[in-house]
Amino acid sequence: MYQLPSTLFNLVLQRHEGETSEGQCHGNGVACFEGGHMYKGMFAKGLMDGPGVFTWAGGLKYEGEFVCNKPMGQGTYTWPDGGSYKGEVYDGVRHGTGTYECAKSAVTYTGQWDQGKRHGKGEVFYDQSKTSWYKGDWVKNSREGFGVRCYPSGNIYSGEWKNNLRHGEGTMRWLQQGQEYVGMWQDGVQHGRGTHIWMLRRTDGSQYFHNNRYTGDYVKGQRHGQGTFFYAGGAVYEGELRNDKKHGKGKFTSKDGHVFEGGFEDDQMVTNELKGALPLSGSDSSVLVADMALNIESLLDKIPEKKRSTERKQVEFVVLRQDAELRSIYSFYCRLGQSRSPDKTFLLCRLQLWRLLKDCNIHHHGITLTQIDHLMKVDSPTQIHSPYTPMSLTRLLSCLVIVAHHIYNKDMESQKYLLASCFSKLMTDDILPNAKNVKGLLFGRPHLSAAALNYTSRCWDVYQAHCRVQAEPREDRTMTCRHLLWMFKELGLVDNHLTTVRLLKIIMAESQDPNNPSSYLNLEITFLEFFEVLLGFADIKCQWVSEKGPEESSSSSSSDEETSDLSEVEDSEKIAPTSSPAHSKENSSEAAESSPAQDVIESQQDVETKVCEEPQSAVHREEHRVEEMEANDQTIHQFFNHFFLPAFDHYQLVTKLMEEQKLCQKVPLNL
Repeated sequence: MYQLPSTLFNLVLQRHEGETSEGQCHGNGVACFEGGHMYKGMFAKGLMDGPGVFTWAGGLKYEGEFVCNKPMGQGTYTWPDGGSYKGEVYDGVRHGTGTYECAKSAVTYTGQWDQGKRHGKGEVFYDQSKTSWYKGDWVKNSREGFGVRCYPSGNIYSGEWKNNLRHGEGTMRWLQQGQEYVGMWQDGVQHGRGTHIWMLRRTDGSQYFHNNRYTGDYVKGQRHGQGTFFYAGGAVYEGELRNDKKHGKGKFTSKDGHVFEGGFEDDQMVTNELKGALPLSGSDSSVLVADMALNIESLLDKIPEKKRSTERKQVEFVVLRQDAELRSIYSFYCRLGQSRSPDKTFLLCRLQLWRLLKDCNIHHHGITLTQIDHLMKVDSPTQIHSPYTPMSLTRLLSCLVIVAHHIYNKDMESQKYLLASCFSKLMTDDILPNAKNVKGLLFGRPHLSAAALNYTSRCWDVYQAHCRVQAEPREDRTMTCRHLLWMFKELGLVDNHLTTVRLLKIIMAESQDPNNPSSYLNLEITFLEFFEVLLGFADIKCQWVSEKGPEESSSSSSSDEETSDLSEVEDSEKIAPTSSPAHSKENSSEAAESSPAQDVIESQQDVETKVCEEPQSAVHREEHRVEEMEANDQTIHQFFNHFFLPAFDHYQLVTKLMEEQKLCQKVPLNL
């Protein structure tokens, strides 16, 4: 056996087949080495030189040019898992320009390399569809310098980088949220001087070209220091901020030119009477833009005439301070259950408004959703309980102001500005802490919403048919919990397994005191509450049928165990916060894109690469998720198509026949 030169990994040649010259390997040949390594290609004076293929025992393979026992020039590395590099090689490592493809994930990098690391200009795609990518500068495998990053969400950052993080001057665009930041970054978040723009839309779907805009200081992703906030309605704030809120000395100029200059605390103006109240007088013009104008005349009629103008203006200023949050909440809820819109805009409906109110636990303050419908009756005198009634941003804001007064007017009667105080308390205690935390069985399970919403039209007919006519006009008919229980009995859906007790538990799932159902029997319920009871009933009915089988389901034995799980699923995917988009998920650094061996020639051991950006189990999780969604969809369709709607149609038919029979009995016979 020949001992090869040290430049050939100190490997021992076991066998050579091929051309030789002067006792050395020379020309085309095949060499086998101790440990199972093999080379096939050209030799020159005993050294691998020229085109050839070297295969390590562990499966790593290099195919390309060799110079004096070293891979040098153009070549291709292929790893056992299928990953590959094709491009320039120097001294056995990637050096120059080349393309790396990861087999286990869809990561690909094309660009410059230096001593085995991404260095220079290059672009990387993180997914197979090439919708997630980075193009720009690299320094030793890290994004550093100038580059553009497109995230899976579609959001785009263009600017400077350091150590894989946004660092320096750059621009970030949150496309879905309609936001943009231009300015300084540090360690992945806004830090330094910058401008953030919130692009607004009108509730009628048209683009609203006046946007909220902040220009000023940022510290660790939050507005902090000196800054100026330009509101879409024309108002301006100039002064100090702390942790994303107006705090310290500042000047607020309203749309009509009135000025408040003084102290701010926790985003509110500080006065002797009320934090947040702006003691202005004179002009009666609204400080709000047209799509936020409040319709609260019925509420102002309860206030002494000389105070009405001031009360309106004070509550408008509170609304203005919460402008970004309120628009974000409106935008979030009007998209619940919606898959697409031709112009990418949506209008809130009453069904979604009910969900917002329930999420914020408004019904825990001694007021029902149907009573709230009545409070807004002056705004919509017909079909006041219809789930399809459109709700503009103006109507939502008016509703919240009216509800706030109804709930908190006694608690706030000592405050100088009653409406502003009530609305501030509602926002602080109820809306902001709870909004976007979607509950309930309809919208709280987004994967089921689309299937369930297909049946709202038919179920609205059922709801109306089983409403008992009150003393109110026909369009004001409602259903109580007691009526709902009667309906299930009349349709023959209550039996020994699906008992009244179970129904009451479903009905009271979101009540303030679910352990005392008898006190709620006479409360009126909206169509949302009615429909969610049907969905809860569907879960139990179809689960029981699938366990028992269709043959056993018609004559089951009695069971008193309440085993159904009616927990509410929270919406885990929030819209990027409008107050500080820097906390979007895109701030986290991406998983390492995988780096092959630094020196594949000198390493005589198995070469391992960090090539997994996504675990293979993700495929199985996705398959399981799809299967679960299909099963849940089937549950919805099975309940409505095979149980509930056929039972209602049968009941309607029997009722009609009985009425016709009674009518015939009343008609006298002519002899």
